[in-house]
Amino acid sequence: MQKDMKQILLTEDEIKQKVKALGKQVTIDYKGKDIFVIGVLKGSIVFLADLIREVELPVQFDFMAVSSYGSSTQSTGAVKILKDLDASIEGKHVLIVEDIIDTGLTLKYLIKNLASRKPESIKVCTLLNKPSRRKVDLKVDYNGFDIPDEFVVGYGLDYAEKYRNFSHIGVLKPEIYQ
Repeated sequence: MQKDMKQILLTEDEIKQKVKALGKQVTIDYKGKDIFVIGVLKGSIVFLADLIREVELPVQFDFMAVSSYGSSTQSTGAVKILKDLDASIEGKHVLIVEDIIDTGLTLKYLIKNLASRKPESIKVCTLLNKPSRRKVDLKVDYNGFDIPDEFVVGYGLDYAEKYRNFSHIGVLKPEIYQ
């Protein structure tokens, strides 16, 4: 896998330290509350698993699968829910966990959809953020790393369903996906 990387952007240790810090901040901010964590599949699963182990509060979690990419490397902007929540979030403190926020179009749609279900609150936690690509105004409550406009994989992020198990986050060589 490493031979397909142009560079390692974030090491396993850097990621672990950041996830620990994010979990600590979530614990502080939600003190005395139960939280309902929603992982956006498939990319967030590794981050979500590590994050909730760092949160020292009662946590419920579920997953949603949404798509705006299809098999492309660029978001189409048309969002489709492929898997919805199994439980109601009405009256709950919701924390959406994303692997990466790019244009923000998918997340903006997801927040609007979830807000219509009457949760007590909605916050967003992302491991990676590409502010230079943002097309919509979006509040990110917990941000791991701002990254450059590069195609990254690893730690749950993929290209064509590959590289998710890479323990670092790397920049994929363009010849792999072009």
